[in-house]
Amino acid sequence: MAKLILIRHGQSLWNLENRFTGWIDVPLTEKGIQEAKEAGGKIKGIGIDIAYTSALSRAQDTLTHVMETAGLDVPIIRNQALNERDYGDLCGLNKAETAEKFGKEQVHKWRRSYDVSPPGGESLKDTRARTLPFFERAILGDIRQGKDVLVVAHGNSNRAIIMALEDLSPDEIVKTEVATGVPYVYDLEPDGTVTGKAIL
Repeated sequence: MAKLILIRHGQSLWNLENRFTGWIDVPLTEKGIQEAKEAGGKIKGIGIDIAYTSALSRAQDTLTHVMETAGLDVPIIRNQALNERDYGDLCGLNKAETAEKFGKEQVHKWRRSYDVSPPGGESLKDTRARTLPFFERAILGDIRQGKDVLVVAHGNSNRAIIMALEDLSPDEIVKTEVATGVPYVYDLEPDGTVTGKAIL
């Protein structure tokens, strides 16, 4: 039985400023650093063998704080397949101002529907198509070998993984919130079947 721990990065500056972030590299806030350290404290004692993160610094920095607090020294694999959903032309825009400009209903569709992409960007369906092949090949490859795996990534890349693990429908996954800095711990069979889940 292997463990998979999913953590969304701690609060970033643009989370705080209510902006669409996507693939733009923005730093963690002090609160985000604290969230990362608290997440590390919650998983201390779990024997992690390998860690994965995205190509974006807010996830990488979160992983650094998690590992330091948890006392982990394991190999780290960074891959843009785990990057946040690309919000395209919305990146950098304030969410409230964008709703005023394009209408709340349209922005809600861009943000929360499964298969509607914002201009120049990705839908959650697109993000899933990018994230899952890497997850199935690399991360589940480690799970099949009995390794305990830590993944520190983003709201939507983690949601894509959760959708697969829990066999959620598009309607179910768009209602699934993934809070910053919260460890989701899954017990997995070698074939990826979930036998237990805890949110720490």
